[in-house]
Amino acid sequence: MTLAMVVYVVFGAMFGLATYANRHLFSEGSTRNTGTVKRDPLDGRLTWMTLNSVLWPMFVFTGTYSILRRRRR
Repeated sequence: MTLAMVVYVVFGAMFGLATYANRHLFSEGSTRNTGTVKRDPLDGRLTWMTLNSVLWPMFVFTGTYSILRRRRR
């Protein structure tokens, strides 16, 4: 892997760790546990971080759109 690829993946993983608590802004559903539904094994910090490690540019755009849309209301 080249240095650029490593930086891309590491930055994405760090972005995933930083945005885990606000993942509802990225159209990934609610972060509140209602206690009525069994927890999905893929609903965790590691999954979010792994997903963001390769898709972080898309999540930056969707998160920006969500924030701008909320401000208009």
